[in-house]
Amino acid sequence: RGEVMDSGPPESINFPAEEEKILQLWKDIDAFRNSLEQSKGRPRYTFYDGPPFATGLPHYGHILAGTIKDIVTRYAHQTGHYVERRFGWDCHGLPVEYEIDKTLGITGPDDVKKMGIDKYNAECRKIVMRYSEQWKFIVSRLGRWIDFDNDYKTLYPSFMESVWWVFKQIYEKGLVYRGFKVMPYSTACSTPLSNFESGQNYKDVVDPAVIVSFPLDESPEICLIAWTTTPWTLPSNFSLCVNPTLFYVKVKDLTTGRVYILMEKRLMALFKTEDEYEVLDRFEGKSLEGKSYEPLFSYFAEAKSRGAFRVLSDNYVTDDSGTGVVHQAPAFGEEDYRVCMAYDVIKKGERLVCPVDDSGRFTAEVTDFAGQYVKDADKNIMKHLKASGRLVHSGNFKHSYPFCWRSETPLIYRAVPSWFIKVEEIVDKLLVNNKKCYWVPEFVKEKRFHNWLESAHDWSVSRNRYWGTPIPIWASDDYEEVVCIGSVDELERLSGVHVTDLHRENVDHITIPSVTGRGVLRRVSEVFDCWFESGSMPYAQSHYPFEQKREFESAFPADFIAEGVDQTRGWFYTLLVISTALFDQPPYKNLIVNGLVLASDGRKMSKRLKNYPDPVDVVNQFGADALRLYLINSPVVRAETLRFQESGVKGVVKDVFLPWYNAYRFLLQNISRLQRENGVEFQYHEKSVGLSHNVMDRWILSFTQSLIKFVHKEMKAYRLYTVVPRLVKFIDMLTNWYVRSNRKRLKGEVGHQDCLDSLSMLFDVLFTMIRLMSPFTPFLTELLYQNMRQFIRETSTNQNTQSVHYLMIPSARDALIDVDIERAVQRMQSVIELGRVVRDRKTLPVKVTAFAVSTYPVISGIRCRRWLSSTLILSI
Repeated sequence: RGEVMDSGPPESINFPAEEEKILQLWKDIDAFRNSLEQSKGRPRYTFYDGPPFATGLPHYGHILAGTIKDIVTRYAHQTGHYVERRFGWDCHGLPVEYEIDKTLGITGPDDVKKMGIDKYNAECRKIVMRYSEQWKFIVSRLGRWIDFDNDYKTLYPSFMESVWWVFKQIYEKGLVYRGFKVMPYSTACSTPLSNFESGQNYKDVVDPAVIVSFPLDESPEICLIAWTTTPWTLPSNFSLCVNPTLFYVKVKDLTTGRVYILMEKRLMALFKTEDEYEVLDRFEGKSLEGKSYEPLFSYFAEAKSRGAFRVLSDNYVTDDSGTGVVHQAPAFGEEDYRVCMAYDVIKKGERLVCPVDDSGRFTAEVTDFAGQYVKDADKNIMKHLKASGRLVHSGNFKHSYPFCWRSETPLIYRAVPSWFIKVEEIVDKLLVNNKKCYWVPEFVKEKRFHNWLESAHDWSVSRNRYWGTPIPIWASDDYEEVVCIGSVDELERLSGVHVTDLHRENVDHITIPSVTGRGVLRRVSEVFDCWFESGSMPYAQSHYPFEQKREFESAFPADFIAEGVDQTRGWFYTLLVISTALFDQPPYKNLIVNGLVLASDGRKMSKRLKNYPDPVDVVNQFGADALRLYLINSPVVRAETLRFQESGVKGVVKDVFLPWYNAYRFLLQNISRLQRENGVEFQYHEKSVGLSHNVMDRWILSFTQSLIKFVHKEMKAYRLYTVVPRLVKFIDMLTNWYVRSNRKRLKGEVGHQDCLDSLSMLFDVLFTMIRLMSPFTPFLTELLYQNMRQFIRETSTNQNTQSVHYLMIPSARDALIDVDIERAVQRMQSVIELGRVVRDRKTLPVKVTAFAVSTYPVISGIRCRRWLSSTLILSI
């Protein structure tokens, strides 16, 4: 507890240094753990913390989301709830493996096989918590109260076992299947990505754009021409596709004399003016269907006898790009695969031609380009086509293209076998459950998230990787006998092997005897997408249903979660999919979505560009409270973007904290003076502060109670973006209006009793303000409280009052709210502000009276001509 000197608190204050002292105080009294102990037995408020990767350092996006979570959970605690707050760590997946691959020079699955999965995973395990201490330091330094000791990690065997249980429940509902599907594929990480992962990192790129000719077998002098920005897919061409209802033309190129077929509306793709060509014929696209053509390459020419290398038709072909003739490589395009399957160009169960390996290099089948990385092969393929006379035109095309979110390399689309959850089958349920949730801001739920759910595809949950939770499926070689395991005990019962760790090196060798005479069942090689693990965290963090079954079920769904707007396609989505598949209910009730924090120049924050200040440096210079309030009092809390400005953090200190601190300092100085000069002991008793004959006392008391009412109403609605501006405005009202207009009373210049009354009123208002603001600015409020505590008469011997964060936020006392006084003062303030405008326009010095106002307003039956006139003159 701080001691107040006769002179009061120091004139200047170093906020970061004072915060360090508060951190030590919290450590000394074990504040967070004590607050949890004190609140046991209260109504439970459930909060889920989305797990970050500890392989990277926290950035402003993490700090923002963490601040929102801390404010809401602190508020819940200080309004009479028990709030468990467990920190989570995402330990598996590409972020970890990619770091190891770079460090060890691993370029593909063969390198891992040579090394051994056990040794590879051991290396992954070593770096999983690389930056955990930095995370703990920064999170704690920012004032966030969360349990690191009772954390959850996705690598814990208990967590992984619950993930197995979750998957088995979904499997038994018939919502899991193994399929061959064209998917976004990361060649750097040798694994497919889900649709929402591929949508996270689009970049504008310039790719080669070529127009290639396909001579018709019936008339080799006539060629269909197709346009593509992926020349590397041309060796795998199996068909062409046209729109059946749109019109196509046969034209003669007057420059070369060659005859081409392309869509009428796409003539500009090849010709600049009408003088460059002559139209020979016009017809609908369906008339081209079935015509065969000469393959571009001979690698797979034998497929012609099975229906390949002919023209197909489908409405997905549009008239807004290319030539209106689409080259189709079924192994590398989702629509290509679908249309070729529909026309029996490829057949289920047959080998799909896919001459690209897991690392994105051509296989030996493509003899001219074998071993070349597909993107690097573009130029060589174009040279080959030019030499063979099939290249009609080449150029460049700028477009938005997906990149791997982890390796920052361009994705390709590639047909791969994968395990899927049938999301498309439960879309209607997802939409219904989404409507049951309350989102702030609501437009993200109604538009962005709703639209994403409406067009959701089946979710590929398997990854061809090593460091992750193994998919618990054991199957026969022909996949006719499949067993899905849901627990360690079940695996032991069926295999006779007991395991204590579920990573691949411990379960891959385990076999299960077949019950249909197929020898033994072996585990499939894939591991779970780490998003499946994080989406399973509500259950897995509690080892549900193996432990804490009743506790979990009584507290599900969560009362609150919060993350950035990018998680609409990530964590928010996977949580909802899994919860809907398991229980047909949403996993959360209330959700806050924050926007993105950008660098001051509007670009993404980049370590490479060094275009943003280090968060630790900002905290060391201005304090964590200032950073917290700056972030929360910005458009980013409404899911908009924020261009981070260091000057904005400085502005919080100057415009909010210093006036607030000065009001507190002024109060304690005058309490000290009163005690010294009058020999009385000042004591504050909350219930003794009530109606006053002083209009400004009654105004600030009413204004304070109205603020309390507003804060509770808005916090119940999770609208932090309306609460903080009002709190900041209140500080302005307190310091610039109440304190300034009552300085003589507070200094004792108008009598002892009036001084005592005004000091009690200011103390009451500041004490209320401290409790209201404590979830938002935990350090400053603690500092002020510790120095004010000595004057507070404690009414309860049972309550621990060592910290402001142990206290409940007060409820509004409606009897003290006087709307008439608030309205009258607001009008007075408007007059004063107008007077200041007149003074500025007339360039009058501050000490020159602009004009005097004589008026007789009646405020709650009190005539206050003298008070209002003097206030106006003083203020203007």
